[in-house]
Amino acid sequence: MIRLTPSQITVDAAAAEGLPSRSISGVAVTYDETATVSDGTQVRFLQGSLPVTGRDPKLYMQHDSNQIVGKVVERVDTAQGMMFTAKISATRLGDEALTLANDGVIDAVSVGVTPTKFRYDEDGVMIVEAANWSELSLVSEGAFAGAVITDVAASAPDEPAVEGIHETEPQVELISDQETTQETDMTDKNEQPVVEAAQATVDKLWAQPKREFRMPSVGEYLAAYHIGGDTFRKVNEEFVGAQKAKQSVLEAAAGDIATTDTPGLLPVPVLGPVFQDINFIRPFVTAIGARAYPDGGTQKTFIRPTITTHTSVAEQTGGAEFGAASATTMVIAANSVTKKTFAGQVTLSVQDIDFTSPAAMTQIMNDLMGQYMIATDNFAVDAQVAGSTTIGQWDGTPEDLILFLYGAARDISNGSNLFPTHLLLGADAWAKLGSTVDSDKRPLFPMVGVPGLGGYNTLGAGNVTNWSTTNPLGLQIIVDSNVAAKTMIVFHAPASEYYEAIRGLLSVENPGTLSRTFSYYGYASFFQAKATLAQKITYA
Repeated sequence: MIRLTPSQITVDAAAAEGLPSRSISGVAVTYDETATVSDGTQVRFLQGSLPVTGRDPKLYMQHDSNQIVGKVVERVDTAQGMMFTAKISATRLGDEALTLANDGVIDAVSVGVTPTKFRYDEDGVMIVEAANWSELSLVSEGAFAGAVITDVAASAPDEPAVEGIHETEPQVELISDQETTQETDMTDKNEQPVVEAAQATVDKLWAQPKREFRMPSVGEYLAAYHIGGDTFRKVNEEFVGAQKAKQSVLEAAAGDIATTDTPGLLPVPVLGPVFQDINFIRPFVTAIGARAYPDGGTQKTFIRPTITTHTSVAEQTGGAEFGAASATTMVIAANSVTKKTFAGQVTLSVQDIDFTSPAAMTQIMNDLMGQYMIATDNFAVDAQVAGSTTIGQWDGTPEDLILFLYGAARDISNGSNLFPTHLLLGADAWAKLGSTVDSDKRPLFPMVGVPGLGGYNTLGAGNVTNWSTTNPLGLQIIVDSNVAAKTMIVFHAPASEYYEAIRGLLSVENPGTLSRTFSYYGYASFFQAKATLAQKITYA
């Protein structure tokens, strides 16, 4: 149970029209203000921490449950604090409480609550977010400067009956700037004592210390709202004026605080996806295509047969009947191809998965799959280079380049009648090829039909379908960053076989470290059917 220790305050005690008889109204708790409870703990209530429904809190004197004087009958939650109206019971103790409130002896209230949801800030102040409100006490000094009684509506104390006067004394309702008397069957001779008595009570109220009216309290504002008319207009004008003055102060001070002083308040906008500085493509694999494993992927190795010796056909020996026919036994090699495993893994914390924007997991998984593509393409390129036949080293001159390109085409076609289909090279070799010029400084491989070139050096025209209409420079060019520097390969694509089975993503949770490990993997194999169908050219 939290009971707030009083601190010095000032109060305006007044009654407002429309308030029920024998009631008090005011502010039970002001929000976002630090107070001290009975055990010395500092506490601060947030808006919404006290309930406005449910069982009505009891009204005590000085937090003493043996001195119950009424109960809270109305609760209004505002941005500034919890407003209340309490009904005073018609008991001797209740009468005493009303008298003390009217006289200004009791001019504040204090709540008794049991926090149900709270936390502590860095200064050790308890921040109450929710609480059960069991009682409200009348106290001479409140813990919160704003926890005050702002309105008192009370019946005048009972007096002995006077001859000639109605047995019921007139009710006197006290308000801040006027008094209202209600009379019933009163004689002329008895009017003056009643007015004097009422005036005496009002004098006591006006004699109480008044606060400097800079900003209306919640209670003052609410009471004025109930009164309405000119009273509310005046209070509202004061409120608006004080708000403007406060705003001026804030505007003047705004320049003193830079964004470097409040980094925790600044949002960090993220525009679009994370920039990816790698293009996850497989130029070589895409050009030759990926094939499925023949065994459905159930074995570590598989056999890829090739013909090492063909059968033969020749003219019958002697050119006569019964001469010997050519006879050659076909030899088929059982080439064993091994599956290679390519995999990568990464471990992400649950915070990386849950808190990042854009989502870190999506970005990292995309990168992991992209790296798999690059690694498998690099494997295929290296295997192609290793399985090629080196034809020689280009000396950098246009004449020597043409010699090697045609020589590569010749070696591929000799004995097979197959045509070269592709030219595989790295970015450096591609730049070298494109920047080569003839003796007149004209590009060796210009675009066909470029104005001003007069039709010179148009060897790059056409496509590879036969020797009569084209040449090796009609090859499909593959530029792949995985190709070794200063290397070019002219090859017949159907003889280069790439096999692959992508197995995908695996993941496992790591409860001990609040993380998740992801792996992406697959199997890949490369087979060069015949070394002479791929010719390698290098240059210095």
